[in-house]
Amino acid sequence: MGVSTSSPEKGPEKGIALVTVDFPPVNALPVSGWFALADALRAAGRDPGTRCVVLAAEGRGFNAGVDIKEIQAQGPSALVGANRGCFEAFAAVYECEVPVVAAVQGFCLGGGVGLVGNADVIVASEDAVFGLPELDRGALGAATHLARLVPQHLLRALYYTSRTVTAAELHGHGSVWRVVPPGELRAAALELAGEIAAKDGELLRLAKAAINGIDPVDVRRSYRFEQGFTYEASVGGVADRVRDTFGRDGD
Repeated sequence: MGVSTSSPEKGPEKGIALVTVDFPPVNALPVSGWFALADALRAAGRDPGTRCVVLAAEGRGFNAGVDIKEIQAQGPSALVGANRGCFEAFAAVYECEVPVVAAVQGFCLGGGVGLVGNADVIVASEDAVFGLPELDRGALGAATHLARLVPQHLLRALYYTSRTVTAAELHGHGSVWRVVPPGELRAAALELAGEIAAKDGELLRLAKAAINGIDPVDVRRSYRFEQGFTYEASVGGVADRVRDTFGRDGD
């Protein structure tokens, strides 16, 4: 259980670092998990032998966001920790020195959208669904990253309703590169990563920095702004009220 990394020398393909998340049963990450993921992504990107990173997950879903039960049990300290951990993990994807390919299966919710929204490319299985159930969980955030996947008015509808979209729908919007059967996901992600990793490593790093540099949205500042409203909801009491309902529903 946790976050593991295969080195580009010993990984599935030369030049590819595979970062895998495994937090059963649903990959809802505790505070420590978000920081561990950030560290793993940054370390993989710094390795001079890495030309592409594949971010993947074990289990039936890619990511279910933060561990709500940890926040309920520990209160404000866990909320602050989750905010900081998510901020660091999302930033680590975006700022990774080489391209990041996200391999997404099953559910990709909340913090999962934050991760894949900051990835360079998304490959998804046919059963993948993406969404922000934040309003149902007493939180806000990651609209910054959903906005990188869908048009503005669809973003708002999904955010306000907590509905999800399928991998096929995102493929139609151009934000998912390829949709494959679940059993072919890892191979498809590695195939694309291999095509990327075949390029000159130094030039790839320059390309990543250049593309980030022309991005019209400062994702770090935008997401940090959102987090202020999550904290406001918490100190104002509305977050606890919604989370208590979430807990009674047996989630």
